[in-house]
Amino acid sequence: MRSGVVAKKVGMTRVFSESGEHVPVTVLQLLQCQVIAHRTKDKNGYVALQLGSGPRRTNNMNKADRGYFGKANVEPRRKLAEFRVTEDAMIPVGAEITADHFVEGQFVDVCGISIGKGFAGGMKRWNFSGLRASHGVSISHRSIGSTGGRQDPGRTFKNKKMPGHMGVDRITTLNLKVVKTDVERGLILVEGAVPGAKGGWITVRDAVKKKPHKDVPKPGKFRVSEAAKSDLKPAAAPAADAAPAEKEGA
Repeated sequence: MRSGVVAKKVGMTRVFSESGEHVPVTVLQLLQCQVIAHRTKDKNGYVALQLGSGPRRTNNMNKADRGYFGKANVEPRRKLAEFRVTEDAMIPVGAEITADHFVEGQFVDVCGISIGKGFAGGMKRWNFSGLRASHGVSISHRSIGSTGGRQDPGRTFKNKKMPGHMGVDRITTLNLKVVKTDVERGLILVEGAVPGAKGGWITVRDAVKKKPHKDVPKPGKFRVSEAAKSDLKPAAAPAADAAPAEKEGA
């Protein structure tokens, strides 16, 4: 199981296939998505990678946060997220994951926070049909009707669909296809819509309900900086020095 990435939603556009058909896509941008820390079985009880993305000003941080990023020897990041991985899919701390971590044609799951709609009625929030337009109904055409009270049971059950706050929910959209990647600009083009507003943070991972693509790099595609190379084990340091700036993990 590989790590995912933390990306920023740029917006939607379209691309044309070889047959001339237009495909609506959402553009996701990787803003220096780096590995911040490791979660190990011995210390934390599970295996995961903590990733950070987006620049963050140090004068808006407290001393504890500055020390946390300083210990990892990475620049402060605005958005942090953890991804469960297997032990053979660990990526060095400080490595920057690139856009070709995903390949064209593979399926991914994306997760984001939906756009807030404020207080909404039952018709907008739950797609209720509303009351009749005539036959005695006046003023309350868009109301939800009875909530099921009366003498028995004498109360409204929990989780009853009623008017209330709509949006700002964590939504995961499954099985979206990667149409194209741009390594130089750090862009991932995903077919279809992605939850969240423009400028929102999105997490992208390999689809859990689809078979892994045969061409995906393992443990992933990433760049290792000079500072990160010095933190590697001595046995792995010569191989890292001999590799180009952009490398695929063994």
